[in-house]
Amino acid sequence: MSILGCGWYGFALAKSLVSNGYSVKGSTTTVAKLAVIEREGIEPFLIDFDPEKSHNDSSFFESDILIISLPPKRHSGEHNEYPEKIRRIVEAAQSGKVQKILMISSTSVYGDVNRRILQGEIPVPDTESGIAILAAEKIVQGTQNINSTILRFGGLIGPGRNLAKFFAGKKDIANGLSPVNLLHLEDCIQLTQHIIATDAFGYTFNVCSPDHPTRMDIYTMASEISGLEMPHFIQELTKWKLIDGNEVCNKLNYKYLVNNWSEFLTPDKL
Repeated sequence: MSILGCGWYGFALAKSLVSNGYSVKGSTTTVAKLAVIEREGIEPFLIDFDPEKSHNDSSFFESDILIISLPPKRHSGEHNEYPEKIRRIVEAAQSGKVQKILMISSTSVYGDVNRRILQGEIPVPDTESGIAILAAEKIVQGTQNINSTILRFGGLIGPGRNLAKFFAGKKDIANGLSPVNLLHLEDCIQLTQHIIATDAFGYTFNVCSPDHPTRMDIYTMASEISGLEMPHFIQELTKWKLIDGNEVCNKLNYKYLVNNWSEFLTPDKL
């Protein structure tokens, strides 16, 4: 299989798949990272679908499964270009041997609607990135002769993304009583491998831990565990959403590794 985007999640996934006996191709846009990828037993490719730096290798798409782990770049103004980038990727997949696409999307396709959001609801994004990601999803879903599954991940945390560091020592942080919609890297990897192993294509799933503590509670707890200065939140509930990620459990018999953040979070998990 091929993983387009060996970033924080994609690289961890690729290493896990290799350790489980899969043959994996992995892409990066950085020449220096090719050797890093190769050292982990992953076949490295330099692939870049940015119009100004386009670099493709058709042999990367000579795989049965393509995993797209390529979110819009933050603070880059890429949002308008992102759907077209995904379109070019899909066309390359169609020209190769790809039969199935697993796209890593985001719960940002849902706006803050001040209620629980259930699987199957029509997303109404309220950010530029959410609008771009939803448009990209539709391109993947509409691809002929390729079966796809979309995984809308919640906010990702894990090694290198210590929750405590987001707000440690900060004061008067707004919306302290809003629920969080988080997902740990371990669940990202386990669910992705479950999708592959059970051939669960043709779905769209919201994916986040079933435990939704308030921002105030979880970031304060993370600061305590890390020994960092406590943040101070305003005890208010303004704009929020609570993503229901249980459909993946009902449809695929998946069990989240993290269903209680207070029990799961330890210094090595942050």
